[in-house]
Amino acid sequence: MSHHFLLFSLFLAPAFADGGSQKSTQNLCSNDVSHKRQKRDWIWNQMHIKEEIDTPLPHHVGKITSSVRNNNAKYIIEGEYANTIFKVEETSGDVYAFERLDREKKAEYELTALIIDRTNNRSLERPSKFIIKVYDINDNAPVFVQKVFNGSVPEMSPVGTSVTKVTAVDADDPTVSGHATVTYEVTTGGEYFTIDDSG
Repeated sequence: MSHHFLLFSLFLAPAFADGGSQKSTQNLCSNDVSHKRQKRDWIWNQMHIKEEIDTPLPHHVGKITSSVRNNNAKYIIEGEYANTIFKVEETSGDVYAFERLDREKKAEYELTALIIDRTNNRSLERPSKFIIKVYDINDNAPVFVQKVFNGSVPEMSPVGTSVTKVTAVDADDPTVSGHATVTYEVTTGGEYFTIDDSG
């Protein structure tokens, strides 16, 4: 009985040893992979700007920042309206708008940030896309979708009978509370007709 037990123990010992070495090998492999995986070094601030800012240009938008340490590093931006409407200060990464923006014309701009070595133009980090969002101000009045709305109602109709429906729209951002809310009012003929918030 004891011989069988001893023999059984001898067979199991290598199996456990192999399992342990296999596990440690897997850990080493996974560690190697994690050490080889390149870490992205871009650090971002929120990019946004209000529309129609009336202070002197340029207007500060945000900052592109990389943790790359290189005395010859230079920030540049590419893409939609880069180096025209938007420019970057090459040493600090500060991004500026050189025009007053109108959210109703364009609500966001997609750009690409790069950091290069100014001595040889070699990229020091993979490019990173970012979006500049234009925040809405309540600067648009509602407008009717057509010039004339025709309505009719039979004579002697009871009070509350529907006559017609009018519709107006506001170009401001509907996701900002109150900016695109439309209310209606009868300015002439109010003794005969009323209008509710749906038009």
